[in-house]
Amino acid sequence: MIETATSQDFNEKTAQGLSFTDFWATWCGPCRMQSPVVEQLANEMDNVNFYKVDVDANPEIAGQLGIMSIPTMVVKKDGQIVDTIIGYHDKASLAEVLKKHM
Repeated sequence: MIETATSQDFNEKTAQGLSFTDFWATWCGPCRMQSPVVEQLANEMDNVNFYKVDVDANPEIAGQLGIMSIPTMVVKKDGQIVDTIIGYHDKASLAEVLKKHM
């Protein structure tokens, strides 16, 4: 399952454990391609918390993290960013990134 995060609750939600956040926008074609891939991954990886942040609705957190292009996916472990993935990636590539931080 993928939860929505906002600028107000992003840091709190991703403070513990392993989290994967997809920064996206409704008008972004590659984001729309990435979304079902992330959903499949979220259904298969119970030990990772998955979030989506709409950068248009939440520019503050995108700005704080220096996100300049989307889709950008941020992996955090116990509140610390351990990986950033920019652009479209297939499920196997994303799973590999997550597994190295488990």
